[in-house]
Amino acid sequence: MFGEIMHNLRKSYGLSQVELARNLGVTKQAVSNWENNNILPSIDMLVRIARYFSVSCDFLLEMDQRYFIDASGLSLEEVSHIQQLVNDIHRAKLR
Repeated sequence: MFGEIMHNLRKSYGLSQVELARNLGVTKQAVSNWENNNILPSIDMLVRIARYFSVSCDFLLEMDQRYFIDASGLSLEEVSHIQQLVNDIHRAKLR
């Protein structure tokens, strides 16, 4: 559910609810309510959250289970190496 995804993203960034609330311009209670599935954020806030965590809105809403890695600033060769690692992991899981 949305709340679990929010909680996991926040924790993976090492943020408290207060810190995330400050970064998004909302109250700690709003973040707490999202994480406890009491309320959902507005569409505008959903987009803001997605941008903040570099994920898609579809990911936040559990409509897309793909993960993305921000490779901005890396060379094409470096991105290619990362993609090769991902491909190797996928192949190893199929064995």
